[in-house]
Amino acid sequence: QSQLVESGGGLVQPGGSLRLSCEASGFNLEYYDIGWFRQAPGKERDGVSCMAGSSGGSRNYADSVKGRFTISRDIAKNTIYLQMDDLKPEDSGVYYCAAGGRWYPCKAPDFDRWGQGTQVTVSS
Repeated sequence: QSQLVESGGGLVQPGGSLRLSCEASGFNLEYYDIGWFRQAPGKERDGVSCMAGSSGGSRNYADSVKGRFTISRDIAKNTIYLQMDDLKPEDSGVYYCAAGGRWYPCKAPDFDRWGQGTQVTVSS
């Protein structure tokens, strides 16, 4: 009944930009804390950015992406976005959107609704 579907990943050069999208169905994102998580090969799934429920909610960013990434929510489209600018090779990995956890401290085990992931590769 509940589903999250990511899109927008791909291969980009260092310094480039991508916008990831995550469309929800079966539930309304307006009433859930949401987040974006990244998992690189051999690494744990870490929080990139989380946002509190309701529009205009508080935001939390990993130190490594502050000033470069922006999380947002479009209530009308029931969609989560992650705008990624000035991308670096260390940003590479599979990005997952999630809902139903806590915007702070933005930890993966707290979330119970997950998308399938979208690959982001930053390379020359």
